[in-house]
Amino acid sequence: MTSGVAQLPQTSAGAGLSTRWWGVAVFAVILATALIEFGMGRRVICECGYVKFWHGVVLSAENSQHLTDWYTFSHIIHGFLFYGLLWLVGRRWPIGVRLLLATVFESSWEILENSSIIIDRYRAATVSVGYYGDSILNSISDIVAMVIGFGLASRLPLLVVIALTIVMEVGVGYVIRDNLTLNIIMLIYPLEAIRRWQMHQ
Repeated sequence: MTSGVAQLPQTSAGAGLSTRWWGVAVFAVILATALIEFGMGRRVICECGYVKFWHGVVLSAENSQHLTDWYTFSHIIHGFLFYGLLWLVGRRWPIGVRLLLATVFESSWEILENSSIIIDRYRAATVSVGYYGDSILNSISDIVAMVIGFGLASRLPLLVVIALTIVMEVGVGYVIRDNLTLNIIMLIYPLEAIRRWQMHQ
């Protein structure tokens, strides 16, 4: 999954723009996401009043409120997946275009995830019965994690990316009985057997 951007012809759409300007565009999308979430009434930081780099207790009021947590790994995998998808549909597009699109996708999900529709779905169908949405800080950190994943996927061999994905999914699943795969299943088609298993952490 290594990137071939260096070999792209200069006639590609957007090839004349520098990496700096694509970075500015990505930052603008992230800032807009923060402002939208603020307008939605999301808290900037944890209601507890302080910020931690890592919070590892899933079944707690501080989950998804600090900079990183167990779900940060899922967002890194988002970056892997977005890189792969955009490579398939637009491999000749400049890497900046693909990163910007990936950021728009991830930011759109963060906004949707923090809407009452998805929050209520999480509370009703998953183990996150006490979930009330991400803090803006956590949401922005999730987007940054996706960007990191995208960057790794653009530089690492495909087999390494696949191996990292498996390690993160299996490792997180083992530790907290949840991961990206289980999260998707429980949002789309919740299974009571999985829910019961997750409750016994």
